[in-house]
Amino acid sequence: MLVHAAPDPRGPVTADGDERPMTATRAQTRRPSSDGLSRPRASHRPAGRRGLVVLVSVLALAVAVLAGCGSSGGSGGSNSSASSKYVITIKDFLYTTPASVPPGAKITVKNVDDTEHTVTADTGNAFDDDAPTGNSTFTAPTKAGSYPFHCTFHPEMHGTLVVK
Repeated sequence: MLVHAAPDPRGPVTADGDERPMTATRAQTRRPSSDGLSRPRASHRPAGRRGLVVLVSVLALAVAVLAGCGSSGGSGGSNSSASSKYVITIKDFLYTTPASVPPGAKITVKNVDDTEHTVTADTGNAFDDDAPTGNSTFTAPTKAGSYPFHCTFHPEMHGTLVVK
């Protein structure tokens, strides 16, 4: 008995195993390979040298923009080394203060703890410095006197800044 196979409803299968029917558009996007089989053309090319140049340029621009966003000092938390001779050091949740400072002196707060602190005058608004890990600065009051201060995050931390 002779059995005939029914034709595949999806159409003929191409040599590369693609079972979709061959159309004029698909035929244009195929090219023969060295083994004689037809394979789809690449839809994109690798970036190459031009893409690398563009990527490097974009990264350089991003670095330049971010570098311009850095702080320029003041009472922000700059991590530069102590730039004044008057330093309040915070270590192990304790303040170490200079014996005294002149009125209007630049005070560097050096926080060596792994947590943020503040140097906040107990009364008035003589000074209030956020003291993140690293260094920050503030200006001492211009009026001579003793200025008790505390950390707003850790109320058990106290010190006194003497201005004379």
